[in-house]
Amino acid sequence: MTDIVQTSRMVLIAIVFPRTKDANEVTTSSTTTPALARSIGPAQLALYALGSMLGSGIYGLIGKAAGQAGSAVWLSFLVALVAALLTALSYASLGSRYPRAGGAAYVTQRAFGIPLLSFTVGLALVCSGLTSVATQSKIFASNLTALLGLESLPVSALALGFILILAGIAFRGIRESMWVNVTCTLIEATGLLIVIATGLSFWGTIDYFETPPERADSTLALVVIQASVLTFFAFIGFEDAVNVAEECKDPSWTIPIGLITATLAAAVLYIAVAITAVSVVPWQELKDAPSPLTEVMRRSAPDFPPIIMTLITMFAVANTALVNYITASRLIYGMSHQKLLPTQFGAVHGERRTPHIAIIALFLVLIPLVLAGSISDLASSTVLLLLLVFMVVNGALIMLKRRPGEAVGRFEIPIWVPALGAVVCGGLMLTRLASSDWRAPLIAMTLLAGIVTIFAVLKPNGQASD
Repeated sequence: MTDIVQTSRMVLIAIVFPRTKDANEVTTSSTTTPALARSIGPAQLALYALGSMLGSGIYGLIGKAAGQAGSAVWLSFLVALVAALLTALSYASLGSRYPRAGGAAYVTQRAFGIPLLSFTVGLALVCSGLTSVATQSKIFASNLTALLGLESLPVSALALGFILILAGIAFRGIRESMWVNVTCTLIEATGLLIVIATGLSFWGTIDYFETPPERADSTLALVVIQASVLTFFAFIGFEDAVNVAEECKDPSWTIPIGLITATLAAAVLYIAVAITAVSVVPWQELKDAPSPLTEVMRRSAPDFPPIIMTLITMFAVANTALVNYITASRLIYGMSHQKLLPTQFGAVHGERRTPHIAIIALFLVLIPLVLAGSISDLASSTVLLLLLVFMVVNGALIMLKRRPGEAVGRFEIPIWVPALGAVVCGGLMLTRLASSDWRAPLIAMTLLAGIVTIFAVLKPNGQASD
């Protein structure tokens, strides 16, 4: 109890009296303070990234994507794979070169030397993680009340309890968090494999290039590419792997193997699920199904208990929230050590070897987010922030590859890969901005303005250390 009180006091001090390290202050964290524990191997990291990508996205996304691309939705996932893989390869190369927590902010600062840009990249990723955790907590709470028949219970209270459990797991240790992640990932992947297995006999029964009739004036390629803007977000999560670099064994090799393996595995599952879904349920009906994969299972395997798919969906939601919570805490920890945030957030618990101040600070920020009501618009706006981050990260790799004297990693890629990745992400962002929905861009700009304001208050120097 004393530890909790003391830690809470430190969090309040960090928030009320923020400070950054003086330029003359000597950093001796490797000798006088505990470091993060290295316990993650390639297989664990692959499952960690895969769990972040699978999450709850494919379980609810497939219906909306089918509404845009029709039976050709599987092609949209294939196009999205190409777009995601380009940036994933850049992240893999950067993770091999610079295995740091808060990797995106670190490489941005190292490449461009602009603290405001590095600060914006880091906090944009934190915002993405926070809105995702808050959203997933409400989804989990809603499913739990429906499952137990306790609709009278307040969803927000259950959501807060769920976040408290996540915070406890994240505080307990990275090894324990990884075991929870591995378990959840295997369960949600098994759910997708069950969908594919039960619907396999339906393959080949429809036209897989059929698109919505209202898009008859558009070519197949245009319809597929526009829908890939939506399916691309099913791949978002690969970047989470880089932020646990300081907890990986042999990170210069573990990160590339784990990240690329996870991206390709997710792609195989997504494309197979997409083909199965439109084969079993006509896309016209799939797009309106409240739970698309549950509807697929109801038709392909009517004797399969629906409650099992509900439970699998809850595991998927919990896994996404846990990974995003861990990622956000490591981003804050890494940015603190880069002098972009107050030094208190870089503290590591002596016994648990986790960034406990960052973990508790995130919980305090999440409370008002959960209680604020619907945050769907806020969550969707982070899509634009992520694409902006990916553009910057790809650009950072180009700069670092061209700079003489920069150490190379064990996984290097041709310079055209990050160049093409930046172009693709920019194209997707422009496509999203051209949409008639103005709310997400407005919120994204508001978030950026807020990040700039925080930067002006803290005045960090962002001196990246080697």
